[in-house]
Amino acid sequence: MQSEIRSQTRFLLTVGLFVLVGAHCFGQNPIIRSAFSADPTARVFGDSVYLYPSHDILATADRGRVGWFCMADYHVYASVRLTDWKDKGVVVSQYNVPWADTAAYSMWAPDCIYRDGKYYFYFPTKARDTTYGRGFSIGVAIADKPYGPFKPLETPIIGVHGIDPNVFIDTDGQAYLYWAEGEIYVAKLKRNMVELASPPQVIAHLPNKGLKEGPYLFKRADKYYLTYPHVANKTERLEYAVSDHPMGPFKVDGVIMEANAHCWTNHQSIIKYKGQWYLFYHSNDYSPDFDKARSVRVDSLFFDTDGSIKEVIPTLRGVGITDGKSEIQIDRYSAISSLGTSVSFLDTADRFEGWKTTLGVGAAEGWIQYNSVDFGKSNLTSLIARVKSTTGGKLQVHLDGVAGPVIAEIRIPATEGWKTVTATVAHFVPGVHNIVVTSSGKAVTELDWLQFK
Repeated sequence: MQSEIRSQTRFLLTVGLFVLVGAHCFGQNPIIRSAFSADPTARVFGDSVYLYPSHDILATADRGRVGWFCMADYHVYASVRLTDWKDKGVVVSQYNVPWADTAAYSMWAPDCIYRDGKYYFYFPTKARDTTYGRGFSIGVAIADKPYGPFKPLETPIIGVHGIDPNVFIDTDGQAYLYWAEGEIYVAKLKRNMVELASPPQVIAHLPNKGLKEGPYLFKRADKYYLTYPHVANKTERLEYAVSDHPMGPFKVDGVIMEANAHCWTNHQSIIKYKGQWYLFYHSNDYSPDFDKARSVRVDSLFFDTDGSIKEVIPTLRGVGITDGKSEIQIDRYSAISSLGTSVSFLDTADRFEGWKTTLGVGAAEGWIQYNSVDFGKSNLTSLIARVKSTTGGKLQVHLDGVAGPVIAEIRIPATEGWKTVTATVAHFVPGVHNIVVTSSGKAVTELDWLQFK
């Protein structure tokens, strides 16, 4: 067994197509686990977080452009705890936007904002003709509730051409629209939220070299943070600039998240929710060979004492506390041994099935750690695990570390297929704890999930 913990940030990837409307998704990364999703805008409305991502699908010969981004609609997801996300259904589709080109499949990064009892959903796509100019226009759909139904306006916003709309309403009530078209632009919005109140202007003093897109602005302690993806080298990394005014001038201040070599794009939003700041972003967890099919993630974000953003290191564990009585997907680990343990897909033909952990790899004893499990106060007496081992084997579950007390032993019979087994919890400790699963002996064992009862 290895004694040294090595944190991992692997981007494990795959392919799939369906959206299960109303399906519950898990808090580990990626957080949307029933469909491809990207370009996440998270918003706090009431006591919930609503997530407005774009929706990647796979292009075919008669749908979109093969090998490129393909997006026909938007869904909205909602969560209170950030550990489970419910798909609330379609927000807007290219087929119900009066001015949109229904053959474009270009419903790229959106945003949503609340004002005066209405929710305004902003989205870019291509128009069916050149009435509003060439390239992308930005449309608006309006609803009485954050999950709709949204009704798209008959025309896009006049005078705006580009992608990745973002809206910010300052404390004085003035609203601003940001978007990208080679550069990043800003303009004031009228109170009606659908017309410009000032001419578009380029935000100056941002990096000159490399693509910039995906603006997202938030305010903290009287400072305005403009965040954006930027191709500083070969793929996009998340950067930010700071100003005393929402229209600038801005000063480039640092990096939020370094580039991911496996996914050319990234796209972000940042919110404060129940006292904690969070970064929503995307990778291509479910598509190892194709980065136009992406998945939304979330990790905690922190500030230094001078107001600068501390760089966020992507995790598989994600955020939030996991209920010990739920199925714990330990493959979304917090740490893993350098030898003896690996994580792979359960089914490469249907990768939305998720991942499994294999222990005893290379005849080495290994371990895997999953943080922040809530055991509650009531006595939990048994542990259920979905496991597999062709030779049979044994796993041990430790509390709070590799050297922590063993609270259960999972004995796995020899089996070719997956089997659910039950073990006794020998030592129950209430409250929130980290758990570590270790292999015992040299048998190769596979673990899908475990659950306390």
